[in-house]
Amino acid sequence: MKNAIVILLFMNINLFYTQTRVIAHRGYWDTAGSAQNSLVSLSKANEIKVYGSEFDVLITSDGIPVVNHDDDIQGHVIENTPYSQLSNLKLPNGEILPTLEQYLILGKSFADLQLILEIKPHKKQENEKRAVREVLALVKKYNLEKQIEFISFSMNICKELKSKNPNSEIYYLGSDVSPKTIKEIGLTGIDYYYKVLLISKPEWLQEAKEMGLKINVWTVNEDNDMHLFIDKKIDFITTDAPVRLKNLQQPSSLIK
Repeated sequence: MKNAIVILLFMNINLFYTQTRVIAHRGYWDTAGSAQNSLVSLSKANEIKVYGSEFDVLITSDGIPVVNHDDDIQGHVIENTPYSQLSNLKLPNGEILPTLEQYLILGKSFADLQLILEIKPHKKQENEKRAVREVLALVKKYNLEKQIEFISFSMNICKELKSKNPNSEIYYLGSDVSPKTIKEIGLTGIDYYYKVLLISKPEWLQEAKEMGLKINVWTVNEDNDMHLFIDKKIDFITTDAPVRLKNLQQPSSLIK
């Protein structure tokens, strides 16, 4: 009987804490052979069995979406440069700069991994619209609508995504709009900088829950902060330390 009670206790604790899911920020890059936003980082995120892998997308001057965090690479501003001038540039791990199409082809093979696709703000609004159009075309081409979730710092991009593909999961990253307004716009939820929700606008956590919005926070890398948000029962945590965050949620780490 005692053993059965212990087993049930562990099961209940595990169910309670695993509701906060782990998203690997720019893939699982902080490990041998990997690099931020690389195909390897995507593969390694799948290997460690996290909920999702986040990555960043910009569009070239000739309409090819590529995966890169900064708006420039090796001195080339991506939205002003044709893909032919970027196609041989290498990431720190020696991998060639991936196109979004390459990223999605690989991601499709990881059926249990959500692809958290961030469309970066562009200098020109017309390029943001073009980026949304080309990204959605590729998502549809590979039948990835259920595996893709969208995030962006650009409200213009979020609204464009909502207009063109209203059933998408779409989160705003800007950390400067109330949950009530996000709900009125019709987005899925907020994906806000963790210090905003801990310090300057802690009331937004409860407001988001009351509005029925999903909640994600970025980029949480310290154990104490991870525990704080797990205790607040938010939906997702985006982190550069996905393995450590996963380990913090194991029942053995929660029972003293």
